[in-house]
Amino acid sequence: MILTPFERALVRRYMLPGRGEAFIAMVAGISLFAVMLGVMALVVVMSVMNGFRAELFDKIVGLNGHAIIQGYGGRLDNWQQMLQDVKNTPGVTRASPLIEQPLMVSFNGRADLIFARGNTAEDIQRLKDKVVSGSLFPIKPDASEVAIGSELANNIGARVGDTITIINPQGQSTPFGTVPRQIGYRVAAIFTVGVYDYDQRFVVMPIPDAQTLLLTGDTIGTIEVQVENPDQARETLEGIKQKYINQAQISDWKSINSGLFEALAVERVVMFVVLSLIVLVAVFNILSSLIMLVRAKTRDIAILRTMGATRKSILKVFVTLGFSIGAMGTLLGLGLGFFLLQFRQGAVHLVERMTGQNLWDPSIRFLTELPSRSDPFEITMIAVLSLLLSFLATLYPAYRAAATDPVQVLRYE
Repeated sequence: MILTPFERALVRRYMLPGRGEAFIAMVAGISLFAVMLGVMALVVVMSVMNGFRAELFDKIVGLNGHAIIQGYGGRLDNWQQMLQDVKNTPGVTRASPLIEQPLMVSFNGRADLIFARGNTAEDIQRLKDKVVSGSLFPIKPDASEVAIGSELANNIGARVGDTITIINPQGQSTPFGTVPRQIGYRVAAIFTVGVYDYDQRFVVMPIPDAQTLLLTGDTIGTIEVQVENPDQARETLEGIKQKYINQAQISDWKSINSGLFEALAVERVVMFVVLSLIVLVAVFNILSSLIMLVRAKTRDIAILRTMGATRKSILKVFVTLGFSIGAMGTLLGLGLGFFLLQFRQGAVHLVERMTGQNLWDPSIRFLTELPSRSDPFEITMIAVLSLLLSFLATLYPAYRAAATDPVQVLRYE
C-alpha cells in the first residue's frame, strides 16, 4: 500500500496522539505489547515442541535404529542369513545384531533393574561421543568390561573401575532348583545419551558376553535397522517381513514410540490454537483503539474531507495505522522469542531459583535439557497469522472513518 506524503504525515500524527488522548495512546501501546507477547509465546512454545520431538527422535532412533526385527520368543536362530538379507535390502543403510534383556544389577548392597544390551564392536564405538568418564576401548569380547548409563551409575554409586554384578534370574537348573546366574563386570565407561530412561537402565557389553550371561548360545533377539527415509521404514522392510513372516516381526520407530509422538503431535496443535488466542485478543485491542481514535478524530476527519481528502486516503491512513501497530508487535515478538530461545536454559534455571521448584525433571521430561528447534515455515506462518489478523482488525474502523459525512459532522459547527 503506497502512501502519499499527506497520508504519511497523517499516520505519523495519529501514531502519537496528543495529551488529551493519552487513554487512546495507552490502549494502542497495550495492543502492541499484547501482539508482541502473543507472537513471542507462539515462537517459543512451537520451537520448544519441535525441539522436543526432534531431540527425542534423534536420541531414541540414534540408539535403537529406525526399525527393529524381533524373533518370536525373543530368539533369532538363523540371524546371520537374515542380517545379510536385511543389509542387501534397497534403502537400508545399516543393520546390526542386538541382544537386549531386562536383568538386575547390584553394587555394594544397592540393586537396580537394568537392560543388558549386547552390541557389536562398531555399535559400541558409536557411543564414543556420549562417554563422560572412562573409555570404551577395553570393552571387548570375554574381557568382562561394560559401559553403564550415568543415571544408573549415580543410583548404585558405581564409578569407572568398580566391579558390578549382573544377575540373570533365569540361571542354571540344579537339584536344588534354578540358581540365578551372577557375573561380575568391571565398569570401563560411563555414558550419557540424554534420554533419562536410557541413562538410568542401559548396560552395554559385547554380544558374546551377553550371550554368555543369558545362556543363549549363538543366537540373538533383535536386528536393529537404519534406513534412508525413516518415514518409510516399514515399507522399506516389507520384503523382509514377507520372507520371514513366521520367524520374526518388524516394528518401526513410529509404532514403538507411537503413544509418545502422537501425544506430542496433538499437544503441538493444541498449544498453537490456544496461544493464537493471545494474538486474537491483541488484535481486538487494536480494533478497539482504532475505534476510539476514529470517534475522537471525527471532527478532524470531516475537516480533512472538506479540504479535499478522499475516502480512499482516509481508509489507507487508518489501515496503515492499525497495521503498523500489529507489524511492530510482530517484529518485537519475533525478536524477543528468538532471544528467549537463545537463553532458554538460563531462563529455566532462573525461574527454578526464584520458585524453588524443579521445572525440568529429566525423569519426567525424558530429556536432560530443554530443547529448541525453530522451523522457518512455522515462524513464517506465525508472522503471517499475526499480520493478517492485524490487517483484518483495521478494516471496520478504517471503513467507518472513510464513511464519515462532513456535512452531518460540521452542520452545527
